[in-house]
Parts: sequence; structure tokens; C-alpha cells
Amino acid sequence: MSKRVIPDSEMIINSDGSIFHLHLLPEQLTDNIIVCGDPGRVNMIASYFDTQDFEVQSREFHTIGGAKNGKPIMALSHGIGGDNIDIVMNELDALANIDFKTRTVNDEHRTLNIVRVGTSGGLQPYVPVGTPVIAAKALGFDGVLNYYKGRNEVCDLEFEKEFCKFVKWNKQFCSPYVIAADPELVEKVGKDDMVRGYTISAVGFYGPQGREVRLPLAEPELNSRIEQFEYDGGHITNYEMESAALQGLAKLMGHRAMTVCSIIANRVATSVNPNYKTAVNDLIATVIERLTTD
Repeated sequence: MSKRVIPDSEMIINSDGSIFHLHLLPEQLTDNIIVCGDPGRVNMIASYFDTQDFEVQSREFHTIGGAKNGKPIMALSHGIGGDNIDIVMNELDALANIDFKTRTVNDEHRTLNIVRVGTSGGLQPYVPVGTPVIAAKALGFDGVLNYYKGRNEVCDLEFEKEFCKFVKWNKQFCSPYVIAADPELVEKVGKDDMVRGYTISAVGFYGPQGREVRLPLAEPELNSRIEQFEYDGGHITNYEMESAALQGLAKLMGHRAMTVCSIIANRVATSVNPNYKTAVNDLIATVIERLTTD
């Protein structure tokens, strides 16, 4: 059987041979990748590398590649939201597993290790500001994974069912999906000093996370129900906007991915850490060291 040739319109390659949005070349890709939302944070992440070999900037996608502890590593910004994660994951996977000359899938699969380091708002009193929380399970409110075949095979369907029932999920919202982080990556990076939690990936920052500025909320009691929800002895620990799409697409594509966020505000205690950048820097340094050390 002949291989499927991926049409130009399905995977756009720039005139210089780089992938459309990220502007990265296949030979620049590294197996270990730290991703973050803010393009400005990439330089800070790369400052922990032993060497810096290349830098590429395109829109919100900023990449610096180098090495740490003798291992190639990249820092890449993905911008905000699950829609951007859809772009980043598909293009990283294309760089890893598609021959750009023949536009066909490679015979040998290449697996990437992708760790998102971000910031988040806590929903439980036992995750005060400054706490690093791993999205051991991520709840996607964005709907991204629902567009891909195989979604049910990688998701925790019982969790989804119980969650929707308990919080009285509004059917006008996207159907939530629940996806676990890669367990081996979680143990390697998280060790015994990072909290494992259930993280919500919201589809927006304001209304979708229960913030009311001028527009009233369609479900003003949703957050209080979310805070009370319990599954398998765990609670929803925090809100952010990217972990579910990252972990879900990675699982479908055969990559390893996880998210760890520093809690910079606690929505329940209404407390904020104004010096959160120090905590984030410390977390990044720890993640890079653990990811690149056998």
C-alpha cells in the first residue's frame, strides 16, 4: 500500500523549508522541549541552558534551542489558549515524524518529551500561592480534543461523566474531556516535592474561569460546584488554559507531555503573590535540571 502524501494545504511548509507557524526546521527539533505561554519568558528559560545554538521568532512562537547537561533542549512559547496548542503540537509532531521532502509519515516514530511550565490560579486551600502543581489529570473545557479520532480511547470517560453530573454541566458549553499527564514524565520531573492535582484548562480567562467584570455569567455558581467536586480522592486544584490540549494531543500522537504551574493567585482565599516571577524562575530551573538528568 502506498503512503498517503499530505497535501500542501494540510501541512504548509515555508519557502525556507520550515513549518508554517513555528518557522522551525526539522533538523532544529530536540527531543526535550520546555513550553510556556509568554514569548518573553523563553529567554529566561534558555538562560539555564549550558549553550544556546539557535533562535527563531514568529508571531507569538519564540524558540531558543541549545543544550543542558549534554542533552539538546528547546524553549518554545505557545501563546495563550488551546487553539495555539493545537498549532504547536501538530507542527512539532510534523517536524518529528513527517518527511518534508516526500510529505509522508516516517516509518520510525520519534517521541518528544514536552513539559509546559506556567502560572495558574488555585482553587483549594492546600495549594497556596507559590505551590508547584502538576496537572496529573487535566480537564479540557476548550473542546480541542473532541475534533480528533481516538479521543475516547485516551480520556477518562468515567471522570468526565461524574464531573458533568456533579457540576450540572451546561450543554451549551463544549463537552469537557479529561486526560492524564504522562506518568513517567510526572515522576521524573515532579519527584516528591510537587503537588499532583486536577487542573482545568479553560477556554478563556474571564467568563470561562468565573470572572465577572461587566458581563454577567451564564453559570455564576459553576466555580463553587467545581471546588466541591471530588473524584478518586482528589479535587480540582487549579485553573489555566493549555494543559489538557497539550496532554491530549501528545497522547494521541505518541509523545510524552505534562504541565506544572506555579500558583500565583488563590481564587478561594483571594490572595495573590506579587513576586510570582521568582517562584516561576525557581520552578523552571528545577524542571530543566530534572528533565535533562538521567
